[in-house]
Amino acid sequence: MEILRNWWVRLSAVLGTAALTVFVPAAAWASTGPGEMVVEAARRRTRGSFGLWGLICCLIVVGLVVVALVVIMRNRRGGKRD
Repeated sequence: MEILRNWWVRLSAVLGTAALTVFVPAAAWASTGPGEMVVEAARRRTRGSFGLWGLICCLIVVGLVVVALVVIMRNRRGGKRD
């Protein structure tokens, strides 16, 4: 059960950091003068522009994060155990 708790804590930390890294600067930028024009233009655009490229990009990023976590965890276990 300790392993699940450790993984949950790590995953929460990584996801929280990633979300804050992306959303805090984006919100600050959007609150400025030129940002308001971009936000307004985005609202006028049609919905569903994410498309196939966006899905592929998202899956690649998620895959890279998972691979990085696996490599980090294997390297941590690689040391000598007493």
